[in-house]
Amino acid sequence: MKIAITGKGGVGKTTLAAMLSYLYVRAGRRVIAVDADPDANLASALGLSQSQIKDIKPIAEMSELIEQRTGSKPGSMGGVFKLNPRVDDIPEACSIDINGIKLLVMGKSKEASSGCYCPENVFLKRLLRHIVLDPDMVVIVDMEAGIEHLTRGTAEAVDAFVVVVEPGSRSLQTARTIKEMAKTLGVKNVFVAASKIRDAADLDFIKENIEGMKLIGHISFSPDIVRADINAAPPFLHAPSAVTEAEMIKKSIEEAIER
Repeated sequence: MKIAITGKGGVGKTTLAAMLSYLYVRAGRRVIAVDADPDANLASALGLSQSQIKDIKPIAEMSELIEQRTGSKPGSMGGVFKLNPRVDDIPEACSIDINGIKLLVMGKSKEASSGCYCPENVFLKRLLRHIVLDPDMVVIVDMEAGIEHLTRGTAEAVDAFVVVVEPGSRSLQTARTIKEMAKTLGVKNVFVAASKIRDAADLDFIKENIEGMKLIGHISFSPDIVRADINAAPPFLHAPSAVTEAEMIKKSIEEAIER
């Protein structure tokens, strides 16, 4: 199972990514969780302390490695460099084990947002494609509100593209934009997971505004999740009702893919 999770900042996508990672490990699967959001918070949601997080060096900042593999210095534009650098050893060498989950923090190349075909951008995309195509791993990718790290080959290999939304017009507008972006890369399954749901009215509002996307479940607003965040603790271990709801989302994704 390869699942990419995206959505507007602050909607709860990282919480869902962390919970799904733990659920698959609990089910006995080998899991790699990829933090592809420049505002990297997945390590915290998985349970690392702030002191441990400070020691993590994102792949995009490994200048010597990227230069060695691509033949060009990160940050450089133009010139000649390898478009298919070796990356097969990176997941094992550069990941961090958190309770059986392998975490890989991608980071972001400085020029990536401008569409730069620079060495680090090429390296990150190549790495993500390699990870997603690994047949032996469950892959959970926590993405920013977009598809920057995806190429067509990567997108076509993703089983489920999950857009997390909260009850709000801006969140739903972001979801609709992401849906159109995903179409251009051939993503077949774009689902919506609702977050921070307080009552039936919240859920009805989302159902009425997702424009043809399939709602695969929701996570209710939870004081337990808030407290876990305050205490820098993994919600999976401190918000049991949310874990149950995440389990239902996992089941819905799997059933939708099987069809």
